[in-house]
This record gives sequence, C-alpha cells and structure tokens, in this order.
Amino acid sequence: MSQAKTPTQGLKLEPHQVILRPLVTEKGVHKAARHNHYAFEVHPQATKTDVRQAVELLFNVVVERVMTQNRHGKSRRYRQRVGLTGNWKKAVVKLNAEHRIDFF
Repeated sequence: MSQAKTPTQGLKLEPHQVILRPLVTEKGVHKAARHNHYAFEVHPQATKTDVRQAVELLFNVVVERVMTQNRHGKSRRYRQRVGLTGNWKKAVVKLNAEHRIDFF
C-alpha cells in the first residue's frame, strides 16, 4: 500500500532575505544597459518565483524572466593552506522594456 506524498513547503523567505546583494560588475553593467538584465546574489534556497516577487516588490518594476545559476566555490590559497570559498546562487532578472533599476 503506497501513501500519497504531500509536497513539502520550502522555507518562506521575506523579499529582503531573498535578494542578498546586487552584482555590479563590468559585464553586468553592460547587460543592464544593452539588454535590461540585472544580476543579484540570492539566498541559496530561493526559487525563481521568490526572486521574481522580491525584485518586483523591492524595486517596483515588472519582471519578464528569471534565470538562476548555482555557483560553486573556488579554491583559494593563503600561505601554505588551501581553502574554499562558499557556494552561492546567482539570479539574472530580465525586466520589462519600460522599467530600469539604478544602483548608483
């Protein structure tokens, strides 16, 4: 006899907990100017829906598409020791044509 599995609810995050920081890089500024794509470091357990709702609420814009990446930590050396930076999650958000986000 098999039991029906109920979907487990994930962690409920507030919008300011989902978006950890914007990623302002040379490549990111170019994508923002040309293609209206903005990159953020987000909470590792945040879903695309969480990211969409957080960006729309915090920046008062309309999001068309959300793309996420799980980034692996890099090995770093300090003197004779080798360590790892932490794994993190990146989200690239495409906004509607008439909306912009100004970080500066």
